Amino acid sequence: MTSFKSSYLQEVHARGFIHQGTNLEALDEKMAKESVTAYIGFDATATSLHVGNLVQIMQLRLLQKHGHKPLVLMGDGTTRIGDPSGKDASRQLLTPEKIDENVAGIQKIFSKYLSFGEGQSDALMLRNSEWLLPLNYLDFLQNYGRHFSVNRMLSFDSVKLRLEREQNLSFLEFNYMIFQAYDFLELSKAFNCELQLGGSDQWGNIVNGVELTRRVTSKEVFGLTAPLITTADGKKMGKSVDGAIWLNADALSTFDFWQFWRNTQDADVGRFLRLYTDIELDEIARLEKLEGAEINEAKIILADAATKMCHGESAVQQAKDTAKTLFETGGAAQSLDNLPFIEVARSDLEAGILAVELFRQVDLAKSNGEARRLVRGGGAKINDVAFSDENTMISLEDLQDNSYIKLSAGKKRHGLIKVV
Repeated sequence: MTSFKSSYLQEVHARGFIHQGTNLEALDEKMAKESVTAYIGFDATATSLHVGNLVQIMQLRLLQKHGHKPLVLMGDGTTRIGDPSGKDASRQLLTPEKIDENVAGIQKIFSKYLSFGEGQSDALMLRNSEWLLPLNYLDFLQNYGRHFSVNRMLSFDSVKLRLEREQNLSFLEFNYMIFQAYDFLELSKAFNCELQLGGSDQWGNIVNGVELTRRVTSKEVFGLTAPLITTADGKKMGKSVDGAIWLNADALSTFDFWQFWRNTQDADVGRFLRLYTDIELDEIARLEKLEGAEINEAKIILADAATKMCHGESAVQQAKDTAKTLFETGGAAQSLDNLPFIEVARSDLEAGILAVELFRQVDLAKSNGEARRLVRGGGAKINDVAFSDENTMISLEDLQDNSYIKLSAGKKRHGLIKVV
């Protein structure tokens, strides 16, 4: 279905968010006539979400823009099981304390994209542990187990692909889709939630929830998935050569976040402007027609818009100032304050510190071994000068303006050693 009546489905279709849906015609009729409550669940597997989660967040943002009500569900209960979708192996099981820590980190990001409150279209933040933890498993199986077909569950990609590859799928993980389906049923009863959104890898889980709710309550609810986003070269969105592009500033510097969007491939600019910004579609159509050096204008607009939404206007200007310093003026010390840094005592530098150790400490490498490989491969620089000897020492002789030493991993990642 490509012609919609409801403003929400019109816009998400035009921006490229629709992959699959259940009874889209009925959903469209409902959304054209009334406010619909919809949810997306986010499991608490890390202290921050990453760019790969942004499509789901933007779906909720557009939902609210068009007068519908978003529910943000923290999957602190289902995180104890682990979603097998898209995974080749079981997730590492986390302690309740670690899950709570992750939830606290994840929750910070949503107020940047959504308006929370008690109004008709204001977003709500919920946790599925509230109804999952008190469940009695025998009662749950008796009441709801009969609604799930194992044959059907085995046909979903999250299960089928793991079995076809002869990779272990634990009974614990097999339960995940049952509890996610129960989430939808619970939200339908308590909040009149009628729509679950998610990535295409969640299709099986979403369909289970739609069917369970219909069987238990005789009420039709809906599911809608967005495509999994890959870059023009086939890489999974949200990843870079240096790791995940986290949304929280304490997990990734705002400069690195801005630079990620600035380095978007030409072929991805229009698509990413549609998916990850609020820029009007007519303006995006103009920007994606730019060619040659002019396409950089569109990339900067993309980087500015995505960074402003996630980190604020001041972060945009700081990132642009830092980029100008690093790539145009050669690195004035007063403009490098936005880079990640560590402090080192002047006395420790008198004898010298192994460069690979400092690359690890400033998070330009995860280990000394990774730092050595970076050095041997020619990707490491001290004060913009490459070196290839993994035994290189950094000392007071490397100080710039008698106060800092700049380290670089490749062209995009930088850190400072500040001397105290």
